[in-house]
Amino acid sequence: MPSREIKPRTLLKALLKAGFEIKRQRGSSHVFLERIRNSETRRTSISLHTRPLPFGTLRAILKQTGISEDELEDLL
Repeated sequence: MPSREIKPRTLLKALLKAGFEIKRQRGSSHVFLERIRNSETRRTSISLHTRPLPFGTLRAILKQTGISEDELEDLL
């Protein structure tokens, strides 16, 4: 796991750098992201609040996106 706490907006910026696109946004609290690469679609949603993400939630988002912990550290 990343050695520091990650806030949702920081994770959003990293995923946008990784090629994800915002598909829709629900108010100012939820963002739905999607990336299509090699005919494989990856989707996830992020709840945009001010608290750092719990590690279980972060792990689930990484699993949904197919990004490893090392790749995330490089993107941050």
